[in-house]
Amino acid sequence: MEVIQSIKKEKTGYLLTTKSGLKMTISEDSLVRHRLLKGSEVSEELLNQVKEEASFDIGYQKALNYLSYQLRSEQEITDYLKKQEISFPQIVKIMDKLKELSLLNDQVFAESYVRTAIRTTDKGPQGVKEFLMKKGVDGGTIDDALSLFDHTHQLVLGKRLTEKMLRKYQQKSQKERVNKIRQQLFIKGFHADVISQLIDELDFDEEEDEYGLLVKQGDKLWRRHERLDTRKRHQKITQSLYQKGFSFDDINRYIEEKEMELE
Repeated sequence: MEVIQSIKKEKTGYLLTTKSGLKMTISEDSLVRHRLLKGSEVSEELLNQVKEEASFDIGYQKALNYLSYQLRSEQEITDYLKKQEISFPQIVKIMDKLKELSLLNDQVFAESYVRTAIRTTDKGPQGVKEFLMKKGVDGGTIDDALSLFDHTHQLVLGKRLTEKMLRKYQQKSQKERVNKIRQQLFIKGFHADVISQLIDELDFDEEEDEYGLLVKQGDKLWRRHERLDTRKRHQKITQSLYQKGFSFDDINRYIEEKEMELE
């Protein structure tokens, strides 16, 4: 038998201490249910029962608090409770209760995230899938949820992203902008057919001065390499401008015009 020496209120429950020095955190429900009072004698069997009840009650409250901020996946809750040192048998019971009360459902979690991603992020379906996989959602559930992210939604979202990229890279050649946009769409997780359609529909200004962009880039390179001899300077400028996506014809035209200016 053990004798309860003290019971002190704590943030996560009550700290029960026996005269032998045993300490355990218990829930208020257990305290009331078993009429635990200072000076009471309790058996080892009852203490073990109280300990298990406390693990469940405290773990359940922690899970509810964790869920109060946002929806969570089953794996997230399990991992969180493990970090809170809740025993595995109690984690199983807590998960079952949360599911019974419809507070935990990976299908609802996945569908909610897909809808949110469509509204508020620039992730494509693959990007969304990778996120859900990291949260421990199984493949079949993810695929079902991704049915919400149809072709039309991908095009609308991808269009916003391509327009943003066009503005960001407006000082670069059309070829380089196309490559940058294609790469970004791939990284964000858009499907290949959607990427191709978005690239085909890129809206470059008809009067856009591609050669004017080349001149700006070329002048910077000219100043950077002005101390080199003519052949090396031309070689460096040609190589750099070509890598930036400008055509050889425009590059040669620029160099010829630049040399004429210096004569």
